[in-house]
Amino acid sequence: MERWMMLWNSTALSAFTWGQAGMMLVGALLLYLAISKKFEPLLLLPIGFGAILANIPLAGLNEPGGLLYYIYLVGIETGIFPLLIFMGVGALTDFGPLLANPRTLLLGAAAQFGIFATLLGAIALNSLPGFNFTLADASAIAIIGGADGPTAIFLASRLAPELLGAIAVAAYSYMALVPIIQPPIMKLLTTKEERAVKMEQLRPVGRREKILFPLAVLFLTLLVLPTATPLIGMFCLGNLMREAGVVDRLSKTAQNELINIVTIFLGLAVGAKLSAAEFLSVQTLGILALGAVAFSVGTASGVLMAKVMARFSSKPINPLIGAAGVSAVPMAARVVNKVGLEANPNNFLLMHAMGPNVAGVLGSAVAAGLLLALVG
Repeated sequence: MERWMMLWNSTALSAFTWGQAGMMLVGALLLYLAISKKFEPLLLLPIGFGAILANIPLAGLNEPGGLLYYIYLVGIETGIFPLLIFMGVGALTDFGPLLANPRTLLLGAAAQFGIFATLLGAIALNSLPGFNFTLADASAIAIIGGADGPTAIFLASRLAPELLGAIAVAAYSYMALVPIIQPPIMKLLTTKEERAVKMEQLRPVGRREKILFPLAVLFLTLLVLPTATPLIGMFCLGNLMREAGVVDRLSKTAQNELINIVTIFLGLAVGAKLSAAEFLSVQTLGILALGAVAFSVGTASGVLMAKVMARFSSKPINPLIGAAGVSAVPMAARVVNKVGLEANPNNFLLMHAMGPNVAGVLGSAVAAGLLLALVG
């Protein structure tokens, strides 16, 4: 009998808790959304699988000496993975639409209002039982409103590592739900006539402008907000490699092999934080709710800013492009183009929306640097 008990105690089944089983179901749900619904599959798939691995009893994957433990320690706790992702995103980004219409930088800035509104919301939740968010926690949660997964992970790893799993899942989940969340907000705040407005063709942007722009952005960041330099610096490096035209091998590596490898380990590391002990709490539900509010407020503020700009502009501006100010690149721009085509089949807004979309990437990084400077 003792031998059978020893054998039973050596199996994972004997040590399973309801919390671990529940988190494995959460991991399975993420896998379903990635594979069947194709919601951010490049990240939700490794995150979901990492969540399953992290909750297997007795496996030790998430403990000192385990694979997930070291992946998280090396890539997330040091902040290396989000920075490498930012370099790859920079190599994939074309700043041409933003340079052709610099006013759209204001739309990228306006969409970040959701971040600071959510900061206040997270602090207000402390008045309810079960919530005890510090200012650092609230700042890390608020960055979800930027709709930028790597930025959310970077800031959470600095300010609230114990909340990283919930923040990362919320950030990437709402990024994946852009085509569902944004259109109702866009239609609510605009008329059909406004959505049908056609914008003038963008001017061509020269190679010299594209090369000087990342250098100028980096220089301004160094002067004004050095805490944002890690994110913006790696982003500008990737973009400079793209636009310089003399390091195509490096640019293509950053765009493909490097970003793909890092994405795998980033997803597993985030999944490692989805253990039952860290994830199952009322605070997690609060984070998910605040993430939805942050994303909605960011979308709405971008559209409203575009409406204001359209009123005072001599050139036609379609207010839909303001919704692309969140940094879900290029999905938000594609959603804007789709909604614009529904109102006017000859209205192509994709390139116009890419301006505020890439401005949103810079905006979320600046917001993260500002929060890190004030709170960290």
